[in-house]
Amino acid sequence: MSTHAKRERLLLADLLEAAGPDAPTLCEGWSTRDLAAHVVVRERRADAAGGIVIKQLASRLQRVQAEFAAKPYEELIQLIRTGPPRFSPFNLKQVDEAANAVEFYVHTEDVRRAEPGWTPRELDPVFSDALWARLERTARVMGRKAPVGLVLRRPDGQTAVAHRGTPVVTATGEPAELLMFVFGRQEVADVELEGDKEAVAKLHETKQLGL
Repeated sequence: MSTHAKRERLLLADLLEAAGPDAPTLCEGWSTRDLAAHVVVRERRADAAGGIVIKQLASRLQRVQAEFAAKPYEELIQLIRTGPPRFSPFNLKQVDEAANAVEFYVHTEDVRRAEPGWTPRELDPVFSDALWARLERTARVMGRKAPVGLVLRRPDGQTAVAHRGTPVVTATGEPAELLMFVFGRQEVADVELEGDKEAVAKLHETKQLGL
């Protein structure tokens, strides 16, 4: 049975291929070529991928990513489609789902929502619930630098605290939209913000959400 991660992987590869190597993305300063290189390096070069979260390795990550970005674009797309090397932990279904379902969803939307005229995707309820479960586990990590208190709320009333503090802003939306919001894509996230007007403005404009 196909997993969410596998489906999002193939969709991302298709979108990157259709967009071409020079299309914009929501990742500041990155074209679709840069985004494709990032996805490949993250899965295939563990020696460099640590630079995503470890500052001391950031320069190595940038160097390796630039090397991959210089490869033929079609090769990068094929590497994304075929997935990680045979003996990579990402080949384990549980690891792939835990590490990549959200990653590939967000990057798919980075390509989709960078184009004018995009419309929200309709996600199946099982995938939405999976995204919410991930949000519940990681909300405080993603929102730890928020300038105000932040509560995430689904339309059905379920909530998750992303940051404790005052004043408090409540972001209401579907799990996928809340996910985009806490990953720093506030401008394109379809969420409703409730709270002090100044606090809402600070939260909407901050660059501190996400990893």
